[in-house]
Amino acid sequence: MDKIKDILRLVRWGNLLFLAALVWLMEKWVAVPILDKAAFGEQLPGYVLLLMGLAIVLIAAGGYVINDYFDVKIDRINRPDEVVVTRSVSKPAAMRLSLWLSGTGIVCGVAAAVVLCSMTLGILFVLVPGLLWFYSSSYKRSFMVGNLIIALLAAMTPMVVALANVAILELRYETILPYTTLPHDLYAWLGGFALFAFLLTWIREIVKDLQDQMGDRELECHSMPVVWGETWTKVFVTFLLVLTLAIIGHLWWHVLPFPRGWNSLSTRYIALGVVTPLLGSIGLLWPAKIPSDYKTCQQVVKLTMLLGMLYSICIVRAL
Repeated sequence: MDKIKDILRLVRWGNLLFLAALVWLMEKWVAVPILDKAAFGEQLPGYVLLLMGLAIVLIAAGGYVINDYFDVKIDRINRPDEVVVTRSVSKPAAMRLSLWLSGTGIVCGVAAAVVLCSMTLGILFVLVPGLLWFYSSSYKRSFMVGNLIIALLAAMTPMVVALANVAILELRYETILPYTTLPHDLYAWLGGFALFAFLLTWIREIVKDLQDQMGDRELECHSMPVVWGETWTKVFVTFLLVLTLAIIGHLWWHVLPFPRGWNSLSTRYIALGVVTPLLGSIGLLWPAKIPSDYKTCQQVVKLTMLLGMLYSICIVRAL
């Protein structure tokens, strides 16, 4: 039983549930309402959505395992109580598990891409596991590159849903699709969620580097806190948080088709569920000095990302 718990911790089961829920949210609460409004109705077959969801979850799980495989020394310094690889799972077993998860994920993703006749999706599902491997083995020790790779991969989930829907529309309605705004609408709405996921993940990864800077310094990793120092890293994270707030403000005021008064569900949700915790993250960041302080800040950013994605439920009321 303890070994099963350790394996679940190794694959970050909570994050995997979030990814699976995100695929479902983006399809059912964003893509489908847009398609319904245009009188096309839901296009993606259930088994294709399942294959894509499995691909994303399995590839992410394989990435988490290989990350811990390469991070044993750092984790023994930063979080010795949470080390799984070498304690309850051997390194060869962890390597085999990562390969099996990633390989199965690639098969699922490529199968979905074949059904949709989308070379772009097929390439993505092959390319991403390679990026995760190189991130874990070398890029995460490079200045900023690793953070950007993880942020881009987080943004990929909403965009995969957009790509899949546009691909099946092109298959079924090739002649009339150019006379509609459907591809633009799908990319615009899902791209907005992808941008939010990118920024929040980038912020969270940098805060995580602040939390782990002791181990990174010990093993000479070139993370932002090691290269720039703690204060300038906080300045940069604050800039990203303010930039995120500015983008949200612009979209809310100039783009989103919702009433803007306080009685609007959209306004209250954005103000209380997204803007408030983002401001709270800034308040938690600057006094932070020890790993537990940064962990709290990181968890608030993670919660904000979840709440931001749940904002997709509001879209049905606007379309």
